[in-house]
This record gives sequence, structure tokens and C-alpha cells, in this order.
Amino acid sequence: MKNKILMIICCIVFILGFALTGCGQSNDPGLEDGTYVVDFTTDHAMFHVNDANNDKGILTVKDGQMTVHVSLQSKKIVNLYAGLSEDAKKDGAELIEPTVDRIDYGDGYYDDVYGFDIPVPYLDEEFDVALIGTHGNWYDHKVVVSNPVPGDDIHAGTAIDLEDGEYQVETALEGGTGKASVDSPTKLVVKDGAATVTITWSSPYYDYMIVDGEKYEPINDEGNSVFEIPALKLNEPFKIIGDTTAMSEPHEIEYDLTLTLVE
Repeated sequence: MKNKILMIICCIVFILGFALTGCGQSNDPGLEDGTYVVDFTTDHAMFHVNDANNDKGILTVKDGQMTVHVSLQSKKIVNLYAGLSEDAKKDGAELIEPTVDRIDYGDGYYDDVYGFDIPVPYLDEEFDVALIGTHGNWYDHKVVVSNPVPGDDIHAGTAIDLEDGEYQVETALEGGTGKASVDSPTKLVVKDGAATVTITWSSPYYDYMIVDGEKYEPINDEGNSVFEIPALKLNEPFKIIGDTTAMSEPHEIEYDLTLTLVE
């Protein structure tokens, strides 16, 4: 009988401990203290990051606690609350006050919008954020903070966001022995929102490339090896692999490729 009672007590303790730790989910982000560029996504088009910031915010980690700063579209959202709207309406609720953020749209046009510092309980999972607008109504939303990258420049390494057409980009190649190079400038083509860049090597011995896990064959039969590969981003290096047959055995060599738009 005593063994049964002891077993029941152990089960209760285990269940309570499991519940108190959030069903096994830890709020520890596993990130060092500092700032990170993150994706900030929401469940509604009326509540999202300013278009100029490409769904990005700045995550600050201090002593294991996380806060994300996001600049919104305008000043129409006047307060946020970390939780549900029903709790935001209660006396003593701590509302998140706005900051005034200056947005540079890159075409000589500026705008002042509201920004907010939002506590982040965990990464990569939905959590509740309520908002109140200028008409005094509260609304519940779900948000996700994900993909932290060290730094505080939202616009560094932006994904390709150009209208369909042909462009010229400067290329910078790093890695390997340093002897290989690629032509610069070169052609970048955007079609149906997808960007492709033409890479011409300084050698005829590259027989395939790997970009983002996909393998690409050369598009020419003679002369230096030429490939058409996805252009993953601008202004920030991304990984590519080139397989060369110039050595006694073929070798896959990893490089960092940076593309910069020629104005």
C-alpha cells in the first residue's frame, strides 16, 4: 500500500513539474546577450512591421530575457499589451507605450511611425499580443519571432526584392584557396519574383555548383564554366559550393558570394 501511495505522489510531482515548465518548453533562448535581427510575423495584415523593414525587428537579449523592437506602419496603433485583450482592459494592466520611429523609404521620403518594445517569451512559437487603435477598441493577435541573426541593421543582407527585369550586380567571392574568381559585374534576372544570377568562373574546371541544397550544372560546353544559380540575397554573403576537377580528384569547395546591385 505504501508503495502505491509513493508512486501516486511521484506521479503528481512529475505532472506539476511538467506543467510549471510549460509542458517541457523552455523560455531560455539559448542566445548570448546582445542584439539580433529577427523575423516578426503576425496573423493579420493590419498589424505588421513597416514595409520598409521587410518583416524584421531588433531582438535584444539581456540576462536571458528577450525584447523585440518593431516599427509599425503608422501611428494608428496606440498601445500594445503582452497577452490577451481581456487582461489588457483590467485595472493596473501594464500597457506597452509607443516610441516614435523615423522610417527611411530609400527614395527621399521619410515618415514618423509608432514602434514598440515587446517582451518575447520564446522564439519560433506563437504568443499573444493585444493592440488598441485610435478608436479605442482592443484586438487579439498572434505573433512569432524567429530566425535571429547577430546584428542591429535590419536592412543588411535583404532578400531580393526587385521588380521583374534584368539588373547588373557586382560580385565578391571569398573562400577556397583564393585563386578562383568570378566575373564582375554580372547579370541578375528577376522573373515572377525569383532572382537568378549568372556566375562565370575564371576556370573551365567547375562541373557543378550547389546553392541552398540544390545542384546546378553549367550552361555552356566550352570555355570557362558558366552557371545560372539562385540569387538568395543582396549586400550580404551567402554560401555556394563549386565542384572543381582541376585537382587530381574532384573537390567541393565552399565559398561566400556577395551580390551588390549596380545603381
